[in-house]
Amino acid sequence: MGKEQLEALARIIAAQLAEGPGNAVVGTWSIRYDDRRKVLYFEKCEDGVYCEERPAVIDLDGKVIDRGGPLLVGES
Repeated sequence: MGKEQLEALARIIAAQLAEGPGNAVVGTWSIRYDDRRKVLYFEKCEDGVYCEERPAVIDLDGKVIDRGGPLLVGES
């Protein structure tokens, strides 16, 4: 990531934390930048292997494209 992406990352984290509990970045184990899509993935996979949730996806302007969430939904 370059300077622009790191500055965006800092803004995104600050804005998400200001939202309080239930924001899109809590529970993140790693952050990945996709240069082609210009988005950050906030991965919620423990040790990069075991995943219970899909990653939150946020663009460099801070728009939450996907809040992430459970991969498996319980049966009713």
